[in-house]
Amino acid sequence: MENNVIETVDFGKAIEFLKKGYTAARLGWNGKGIFIELQVPDEHSKMTSPYIFIDTTGLQTDNPDAPKSRVPWLASQTDMLAEDWIIKSK
Repeated sequence: MENNVIETVDFGKAIEFLKKGYTAARLGWNGKGIFIELQVPDEHSKMTSPYIFIDTTGLQTDNPDAPKSRVPWLASQTDMLAEDWIIKSK
């Protein structure tokens, strides 16, 4: 289990936390150091609606070819039904 994880939540609760400015990740994800976040557009954004993105810039891996970027993210059915979401502050 990740350091200082007290409780895990389901995807619905994770979405609630994203809306409050937190980030979320799954304990079940293979890559450590990655998370999802909600982007809310402002007056300088090209996007006009909020969207969730995944941040892999902190990915901890032995694979030098693993992508380290921020891209829009869609939840899989497995992600939506999982109850191993952890919440982190930015």
